[in-house]
Amino acid sequence: MSAATVTPPAPAPTAVKARDGEGRIGLRANLRHIGALARRNTLQIKQDPQSMFDVLLMPIVFTLLFVFVFGGAVAGNGNQDEYVSYLVPGLMAMMGLNVSMAVGTGINEDFQKGVMDRFRTMPIARSSVLIAKIVVEVGRMMVAFAILLAVGFMLGMSVETSPLHVLGAVGLSLLFGASLMWIFILIGLSVKTAQAVQGMAMLVLMPLQFGSSIFTPPSTMPGWLRTFTDYNPLSSLADAARGLFIGGPVARDVWMVVAWAVAITVVTAPLAISKFRKKT
Repeated sequence: MSAATVTPPAPAPTAVKARDGEGRIGLRANLRHIGALARRNTLQIKQDPQSMFDVLLMPIVFTLLFVFVFGGAVAGNGNQDEYVSYLVPGLMAMMGLNVSMAVGTGINEDFQKGVMDRFRTMPIARSSVLIAKIVVEVGRMMVAFAILLAVGFMLGMSVETSPLHVLGAVGLSLLFGASLMWIFILIGLSVKTAQAVQGMAMLVLMPLQFGSSIFTPPSTMPGWLRTFTDYNPLSSLADAARGLFIGGPVARDVWMVVAWAVAITVVTAPLAISKFRKKT
């Protein structure tokens, strides 16, 4: 009599760890992912040095343009040194805004090139991809600020406070610039092409830049524009940086910039991360 064949029970299915659940990824692992992705983005810059042309040339071009072309009209002939001290701290706000736009273009191009398809297969926190881009762009922003200050000092800019105050102005500009990156990331995730990102960004950049105290005192503007300028966060940042460079009351403007930066981040960062999860 043959023995009955016994079929062994099928093994219980093993639980598959979710790859997109950031709550299941520890802080150390998250930081490791951010570091690895930041290194990858930095190597991309090394392979394509032309991607640094904006932060290398933009501070030089804008400073020379406004000082020598518009400086005489704004500050009067013979007062260009005084205008440099007024302009350069304000240009820090403008540099931060322009450099921030690049992160939205970059994230859009990564989707077009299929880079995000590879990230989709990796057990990494989705936010680490976005934060790594912000880290690298903050580094690029620091390079732009260093060149801007060097050009300013060469043109006769004076600092009447201390190096710590100058570092405070740089840190405040970096904080606000980093918060703006979440807006451009959200735009980059919402439109189809990098050209569309740039087009939408310009609609934001132009009114904020020229409707502010970056280039000229608001007292020279008509009343309706002066009202817009008073509530423009770039005006608060320019005035705060200017006060930290040449002295004067800065507490109100500093707190306004910090409040704007926190509010922008709190509102747009969750939206950008949620949009990124849906696309990946």
